[in-house]
Amino acid sequence: MIRIDTLWLCTQPQDMRAGAERLLNVVVNTVGQARAHHGYLFANARATRIKLLVHDGFGVWCATRRLHAGRFVWLERDSAVGCAVPALQLTAQQFDALALGLPWQRLGEFNVISRS
Repeated sequence: MIRIDTLWLCTQPQDMRAGAERLLNVVVNTVGQARAHHGYLFANARATRIKLLVHDGFGVWCATRRLHAGRFVWLERDSAVGCAVPALQLTAQQFDALALGLPWQRLGEFNVISRS
């Protein structure tokens, strides 16, 4: 089984024609290294496709998910975070929400119900 200890959302849009080797090169050039049991998540500019690159310690796995309608909730292009940081660490819950098209950035807001 593929083990992923840490997930990273790579903030810059990528050409989804890129294969595992090209995406691995992007990871090494932007983050500095590709660590074993880390996953790196990429999206195209329209956020209709995502690719997950996983280094399992022996090789690299690449998985793709495409939406036929709608878009994945991704970072805003104008946000300061998206411009300043090449990758953001995601929790497993954030990844699950992102893969379903839910607003993963707001998960903490949904933990408490209060009267405004």
